Amino acid sequence: MNSYPAPARELVAELVGAAAGDPARAIAFQGAPGCNGHRAALEYDPKALPLPCFSFEDALDAVKDGRAARALIPIENSQHGRVADIHFLLPESGLAITGEHFLPISYAVMGLGDGPFAAAYSHPQALGQTRQYLRARGIVPMSYADTAGAAAFVKEQGDPGNCAIAPPIAAQLYGLKIVAENVEDATDNMTRFVALAQQPLAAASLAGVTAMTTFVFEVKNIPAALYKAMGGFATNGVNMTKLESYQKGASFSATTFYADIVGAPGDPAVDRAIEELAFHCKHMAILGSYPQARPRG
Repeated sequence: MNSYPAPARELVAELVGAAAGDPARAIAFQGAPGCNGHRAALEYDPKALPLPCFSFEDALDAVKDGRAARALIPIENSQHGRVADIHFLLPESGLAITGEHFLPISYAVMGLGDGPFAAAYSHPQALGQTRQYLRARGIVPMSYADTAGAAAFVKEQGDPGNCAIAPPIAAQLYGLKIVAENVEDATDNMTRFVALAQQPLAAASLAGVTAMTTFVFEVKNIPAALYKAMGGFATNGVNMTKLESYQKGASFSATTFYADIVGAPGDPAVDRAIEELAFHCKHMAILGSYPQARPRG
């Protein structure tokens, strides 16, 4: 609790208490009240009880410990790419992806006064999404754990030369003045969140809906291994909408891949494609199949 700036602690305590009274309705998110994760949780399930957690690991642990039925975690942004460390955290969590949510992102500059400001505090993703705005005004970006927490931090520090980049609601929650709105560098700024739970969705719950499946894999360290592993998706007509690589460990000898496809196991085409993928892999793990929230393509 004390990890949060003082202006946020009372709100955090209130939300934590409500979630503790009904964990089955709780959705854990990373950040202070008023951050984009908080907004996403309320949009994803308006009846949910949002449970603020200081870090992504804390949010995942809340689900593993039974303090929340689900966690809602951002994994990628249309402007700034994947959220750091997420591709490591999701497979290691042991949780299953059970849904996705797309949240339009808009940021405001907020502070104790009208500026000018020397420094802006926010989450690295938000700083990256407002890079042009900050650079044009000579404002130094300063990394903070989350956007709304940065607003609470600016309030706590009491320095009129600092500002925060956060959702507009954070200014209301923490008593700051909005100096500029819609400061994101792209008007179509969008973040994709995934919902995670202890158990995957039952196959029957995906009947009749367009599904997505997310998985990670490591191909054998031989020539053309990735090309051969991907061939099954092409020959079986399975649409792969995302493929990203990342390194695990310091050897740089093996690359792990994170992928999304349209479809779910149980579909013969998907089953054939995954079987062929597994043949060419050292390791493969499905992270979850879930209803598609937004058409791809």
